[in-house]
Amino acid sequence: MTSSARLTPATIALLLVPPLMWAGNAVVGRMMYQTIPPITFNFVRWVLAGLLLLPLAGWVLRPGSGLWAHRRRFALLGLLGVGLYNTLQYLALKTSTPLNVTLVAASIPVWMMLVGRLCYQVPISRRAVAGALLSFCGVVVVLTRGQLVQLDAIRFVPGDGWILLATLAWAFYSWLLVRPPAGGYPAHIQGDWAAFLLAQIAFGLCWSGLMTTGEWLWPQGDGAPPAIQWGWPLVLALVYVATGPSLLAYRCWGLGIARVGPTVASFFNNLTPLFAALMSALMLGDMPRPYHAVGFILIVGGILVSSRR
Repeated sequence: MTSSARLTPATIALLLVPPLMWAGNAVVGRMMYQTIPPITFNFVRWVLAGLLLLPLAGWVLRPGSGLWAHRRRFALLGLLGVGLYNTLQYLALKTSTPLNVTLVAASIPVWMMLVGRLCYQVPISRRAVAGALLSFCGVVVVLTRGQLVQLDAIRFVPGDGWILLATLAWAFYSWLLVRPPAGGYPAHIQGDWAAFLLAQIAFGLCWSGLMTTGEWLWPQGDGAPPAIQWGWPLVLALVYVATGPSLLAYRCWGLGIARVGPTVASFFNNLTPLFAALMSALMLGDMPRPYHAVGFILIVGGILVSSRR
C-alpha cells in the first residue's frame, strides 16, 4: 500500500483511535511509575490483553495452526511492537518529563520515511517532508503552550533516549506489518485480527518476561528491591492499558496502515501530545486554550498535505 492513498472518513476515524488511546496510556504510565516498575507494568498489561484474546483466537497457539512454522517473523513483531516499544515508553516516563517524551515521539513520521527509504526503497516525496514539518510545528506549539521561548528551558535526559529508541522500534514494526519478510504471514492468521495480535503477544511476552526478570534481579539506584503497590488505582490502570491502548489501538492501527501505508498513518501519531494536553487540562480543571486550536490546525494540516496525491 502506498502512502498516497486517499484518506476517507472511515480511515480517519480508525487512525484517530490509536493516538487517543496512547495519549491516555502516557498519562496513566506517568501516574503509575511509582506504583509499579515500568517493565513489569508492560508485562502485566500484555498478559491481561492476551487473556482477553484467548476466547477469540486461542486456536492460533495450537501446534497445527501455522504460527510456529513462521515463529521467527512473529517473534520479531512481538519484540518490536509488544516488547520494546511499550517497555521503552514506560521507562522514558519514569525518568523524563512528559514534555520531552512527546516532543521526541513526534519524530515518528521522520523515522517512518527513513526506514521506508532505506529498507524498502520507498521514495520520500517533498509533500511528505512538508507535511512532516508542518505537523511537527503543531506539536511544538502545543508543547510550548504557544510560547516558543519555552524551548530554551528544555533539557534532555536519559529517558529521552529511551523514547527515541521506542520510535525506531515502532517505525520498523509498522513497516513489517505491510511489508512482511519473504513469504509473508499465514493468510488465515493475518486475516483474523485477534489471532494476528495474539500471535504477536505470545512471543512479545517471552521478550517482555525476560526483561521483567532482569528488572527484578538488577539492583535499583537506591538499593531497594522493586515493589508493587496493589490497589484500585493500579487495577483500573491495568484494565485500561490492557484494553484501550493494547487491543483497540493496535486493531485500529493495523487497519489504518493497511489502507494508507505507514508513512501517512504515522502523522496521526502527532495528535497524541495534543490529546494528552487536553486530557491533562481536563484533569486539572483548565479549559482548552487558543494554542490547542492552533496546534490542532497545524497537525491536521500536516496530515492532509502528506496524504494528498
